[in-house]
Amino acid sequence: MTSIDAKAPGPAVVLLSGGLDSMVSAAIALERGHTVHALTIDYGQRHVRELESARAIAQKLGVERHVLLPLDLRQFGGSALTADIAVPKDGVGGDIPVTYVPARNLVFLALTTAFAETAASRDIFIGVNALDYSGYPDCRPEFIASFAETARLGTKQGVEGNPFTIHAPLQHMSKADIARECHRLGLDPAWSWSCYDPTSEGLACGACDSCRLRRKGFADAGLVDTSPYSENAPSLME
Repeated sequence: MTSIDAKAPGPAVVLLSGGLDSMVSAAIALERGHTVHALTIDYGQRHVRELESARAIAQKLGVERHVLLPLDLRQFGGSALTADIAVPKDGVGGDIPVTYVPARNLVFLALTTAFAETAASRDIFIGVNALDYSGYPDCRPEFIASFAETARLGTKQGVEGNPFTIHAPLQHMSKADIARECHRLGLDPAWSWSCYDPTSEGLACGACDSCRLRRKGFADAGLVDTSPYSENAPSLME
């Protein structure tokens, strides 16, 4: 029996990059009963294929509204994703890699918060993960918690006592766990795109950090990743 005090979840805003993690996060928001407004940011990333996936995911999940916002971070450069810098393909290391885009999630969450405030939403979903990841500082739990406090202090909604909740449902999941969630939610992995450096034929390289983490996650979960990979992708043992 439902409590008379129970309230249906309100609208949620999802930062939808087009990658696997953001797709799973959006599906989780829907599963929790939210209507979803999705924000995708075209920041000049070299893997522009990701934007096509974001559009497809938004359509397939039936989100309420999908905004594609241009923000050309190539003007700043400083990352292999926004400048003419080679994408590393020698495996995931211990240092913050050159694929780190300076302050990306800080900027993106600020924009997502602005969208949420105009959408009368208290709930923001982001697909960050700090377990099987490349070591980006803006994916860590302490950053997410800190940003939630910043949003409370810096918005009309926050200071009027209606603060935002930043949901990071994949924060402590392994990539295998995320692959299992993808499967449980009935999502096709091929709807999403993770590769940082697609081939000229439009295939995932299979060798960049993002590809390696994704491929290993599906393999560890015993699941098939239906995304198209280059035949030259290295073995998972390499």
